[in-house]
Amino acid sequence: MDNTIEKALQRQMEAKLAAQEKLDNEAEDIQPESTQAQESSIEQLMATQAVPAAVNVAPATDTTVQDGYIDINVLELEQKGFVSINATRSQINEEYREIKRKLLKNAFGLLSSTLDRPNIIMVTSARPSEGKTFTAVNLALSIAAEQDKTVLLVDADVLKPNVLRTLNATAGSGLMEYLIGEEDNISDILYHTNVDKLKIIPAGRSHHLSTELLASKKMEETIREFSSRYADRVVIIDTPPMLGINESAVLAGFAGQAVVVVEEGKAKLNDIQKAVARLNPEMAIGFVVNKSTNTNSDDTGYYGYYYGSEQD
Repeated sequence: MDNTIEKALQRQMEAKLAAQEKLDNEAEDIQPESTQAQESSIEQLMATQAVPAAVNVAPATDTTVQDGYIDINVLELEQKGFVSINATRSQINEEYREIKRKLLKNAFGLLSSTLDRPNIIMVTSARPSEGKTFTAVNLALSIAAEQDKTVLLVDADVLKPNVLRTLNATAGSGLMEYLIGEEDNISDILYHTNVDKLKIIPAGRSHHLSTELLASKKMEETIREFSSRYADRVVIIDTPPMLGINESAVLAGFAGQAVVVVEEGKAKLNDIQKAVARLNPEMAIGFVVNKSTNTNSDDTGYYGYYYGSEQD
């Protein structure tokens, strides 16, 4: 465990420098000799990075939720430093491509047969404000760009919901309303988006029995349906921090993989060890090293990455 975290911290700068060098080299390769050559080169680069036509760009300045549909302003998210689903190449896109490849390999590759529900991925941290929601949203956006995968982003941080706030959105019913029976069907709280392969389930309103509701048979059956109904689906669950919150330990029993977000320069090794000890020991556990730019929010600036499964 200690070696895994130490390698994460040591390799973050190497990864960042390597990614930047790669981008610089590619930029040099397409340097134009004329305006016409520049336009041609840019068009070729855009073509190689294009995503499916079904991925739409929200024209509005705000993200809205109406009639079971969330219109995500992907351009605004890109400007805030999130993964871009447009035909652009950026360092953060490359970093999350590297992370998701490991996750998808665990979920659908040879290792998947040794994991229970490997396509259910929880994103957590030891303490609040280390960047878990930032990471969860970016992973969902990156996986949505896959040609043969769909992604469901679930906000299960029912004590401090942050997914819709990150997307600058509001919603009515969510996971809690479904678990207490106010909404009869899961489809009533599953929101489609203008990112064709991305769907979202918000947390809903807080409830004094949230731990018991998340530990209920209904929640277990819901997770099982998420895992098995669609063979190409990846479920990203944004959970509360692991330490001091019972809901996180409950959710850890449902996921096949865990991504633990570690804020560089702030997270204590002892806290990380305690957090991992609360996870299911049979799941694949990885670490994303993150550096906060706003200590009052989960919208933290991404700094570097390292993902290593303990199943390897």
